[in-house]
Amino acid sequence: MHIHFIGICGVAMSALAIAYHKKGYEVTGSDKGFYPPVSTHLKNADIEYYPGWHVDKMTKDGDPDLVVVGNVAGSKNPEWLYVQEHNLNVSYPEAVARDIVKQHSIVCAGTYGKSTSASILSWILSENGFDPSYMFGGISLNDMPAAQLTDSTYSVLEGDEYKTARWDERAKFFHYAPTHLLLTSVVWDHADVYPTEESYIDAFAKLVTGLPKDGTLVLSAKVAHEQQGFAKDSSAKLVTYGRTEDNDYQYFDVTATKEGTSFKIKHGDIISNLQSPTLGDYVPDNMTGSFAMAHQLGIEPETIIQSLKSYAGLKRRLERRHNGDVAVFDDIAHSPKKAEATLRSLKELYEGNVYAVFEPNSGNRLESAIPGYDEKFVNADTVIIPRLSKIKRDPNKPAPLDGAALADVIAESHPDVRYVEDDEKLIQLLTMQTKKGDVVAFLGSHGFRGMIEELIGKLS
Repeated sequence: MHIHFIGICGVAMSALAIAYHKKGYEVTGSDKGFYPPVSTHLKNADIEYYPGWHVDKMTKDGDPDLVVVGNVAGSKNPEWLYVQEHNLNVSYPEAVARDIVKQHSIVCAGTYGKSTSASILSWILSENGFDPSYMFGGISLNDMPAAQLTDSTYSVLEGDEYKTARWDERAKFFHYAPTHLLLTSVVWDHADVYPTEESYIDAFAKLVTGLPKDGTLVLSAKVAHEQQGFAKDSSAKLVTYGRTEDNDYQYFDVTATKEGTSFKIKHGDIISNLQSPTLGDYVPDNMTGSFAMAHQLGIEPETIIQSLKSYAGLKRRLERRHNGDVAVFDDIAHSPKKAEATLRSLKELYEGNVYAVFEPNSGNRLESAIPGYDEKFVNADTVIIPRLSKIKRDPNKPAPLDGAALADVIAESHPDVRYVEDDEKLIQLLTMQTKKGDVVAFLGSHGFRGMIEELIGKLS
C-alpha cells in the first residue's frame, strides 16, 4: 500500500509517516521545504520526499492508495486538487483514527500539558508491557519515536482541539473516540478557530460527554474549579488530581531546582516519592495526571514511579539549550498563558534577569486575543518581540497584529517590552545586555530562524 503525505515535514506528520513505513507501507511525501531535524529523521528512515508540489512525482508509480493531507495544503495546491478529484485524501486526524486508535483509546487533551502527558503515558505503557499504538506532537528525549503502530488493544493520543483540516472545522480530538480521557486544562485559546471563550469550552464539554459509561475521566482540579459542573453530564468514572487533599490523587512537597523536580503523590493511604530530571512548575501536575491514568489502567504505583523517574521529557518543553554563565531555554509556549507558566518556572529557578523572546501562534495575533495578554509576562524582566513569521490570513477578517502592535499590547502591563525586527540586532542586544546568572527564553512554535544557535555560539 502506497501512502503519500502532503506536508510531510511537520513533526506530527513526519512521525506518522515513519510509523507507517516501519509497518511496511510504501511512504512518500512532499512539502514546501525540508529542514533538520525532520529531514534527518525522514532520510534515516529511507522515506522518499521532495520539495514543492508535483503531481507527476506523486503519481509516478500510479495513484497512491491514500494521501494524508496536512493544513499546509492551500486551495491551489496541484497535489491537493488532484487527490480531491480522485477521492484519495484523508486528513491527518482521520488517518490517526483509522490506524492508531484502538479498543482502549486513551486521549490526553487540554489547552496545555497534552503533548507532555501523552508522551508520559506512552512511555509508562511501553515500559510496562502494554505495547500501545501512540502519537504525540513532540520529539522525545527518551529516544522513542513520536508515533508507533502496534497490534495491541491500547492507544495513547494527544487530543488537539485545533481544527481537523482546512475543509473540516471539527477539533482533531473528536476523531479519536476516547474510552479514557485525561483533561489537563481548559483556558481559551486559538481565537482564530474559537471566536468566543464559550465556543472553546463547549468543544471540551462535548468531548467529555461523549465518553462511554464504562469509560474513565481523569480531570485536573483546575478544570473542575474553573469550569464548575464541567463533568456533570458525563456518565464515565470521574477521577480528580491536583494539589489539595480533596482530590483522588494529590501532589505535595514540591521542590524545584535547576537539576529537576521532586514531589510526592498521595492516593488513599499510598504515598509515592518522585525525583524527576524535568523542569517546570507544571511538571508535578502533568506527572500526577499521568500517574492517575496509569493507575486506573491497572499499573501498580511503584512501577509507575520507576517509569516516571526515567522519563526525560520532550524537546522544546522548557528545554535547556545552553547552561553557561547565561542559560538559554527553548519552549513551544506560543500563547500568553503558556508563556506565563514557563516564565514563572524560570523566575523561581534563576536569580538573574529573565529575557523572553516571544512569538505567538496565529490565534494569539488576533485582536480578540488581546485581553489574554494582561499581566502574563510579569516574570520576565525584558520582553522582546522579534519579526513575526508570515501567516495566511482570511481577507474577510481583521488583519492580525504585527510585531510592533503586539509589543504595544504587552507593554500595557509590562515596563520593558521591545520590538526588534532585525534578527542580528536582536542577538546583539541579548549578547551585550545579559550577564552571569541571567536566562534567555525563546517562546513560540516557530523555529526563530537560527537565532537560538547563533546566540549560543556568541555566549560560548
